[in-house]
Amino acid sequence: MSLRINDVAPNFTTDSTAGKLTLHDWMGDSYAILFSHPKDFTPVCTTEFGAVAKLAPEFANRNTKVMGVSVDSVEDHQKWKKDIAAFAGAPADFPIIDDTSLQVAKLYDMLPADAYLPDGRTPAHSATVRTVFIIGPDKKLRLTMSYPMSVGRNFAEILRALDAIQITDGLPLATPANWTPGQDVIVGLALNDEQATAKYGELDMKLPYLRYAKSPKK
Repeated sequence: MSLRINDVAPNFTTDSTAGKLTLHDWMGDSYAILFSHPKDFTPVCTTEFGAVAKLAPEFANRNTKVMGVSVDSVEDHQKWKKDIAAFAGAPADFPIIDDTSLQVAKLYDMLPADAYLPDGRTPAHSATVRTVFIIGPDKKLRLTMSYPMSVGRNFAEILRALDAIQITDGLPLATPANWTPGQDVIVGLALNDEQATAKYGELDMKLPYLRYAKSPKK
């Protein structure tokens, strides 16, 4: 069965560019983003890992750790990191794990259970490993996104989604379409108007069931 929002993120232990690590221990009390890709030394993924490298301070400011998942070896990753740094102008200091066994790809339902990597494989053999997972400090999945081979991921959107998750986490709040940090949020219907006003201040009543309030500070 595929993973669903609020499932506990499957734990795993594996080698990485930062040494052997276990996901839940590595996370500690942080949020985490796992983003996977089909092969080292490929053009789209080099641009993506470069984008993540440049966003490292933004993730750190949000108490969020980032992990790259690849079905290539740590040795290949270490070589590829030089290309990423040269392209991005920033080091790829986040761990990139060795998933040559497909352990993580299968745990997270990114590949068919009988997938394999033939000798001389191309990225197409592992094309479905193009997924993003955001995991909360409680180790539960908050968001998943999957992309085709031809579409580079928009990490500004992933950062925006992380902000939305963090500002609403555990609260009767949601964010409207195209929300960006600082904009008003939606108060959930678990609170009546009086309760919502008492908790979040004056409401902007768009519809009886659509009530905006000022965004709380993180």
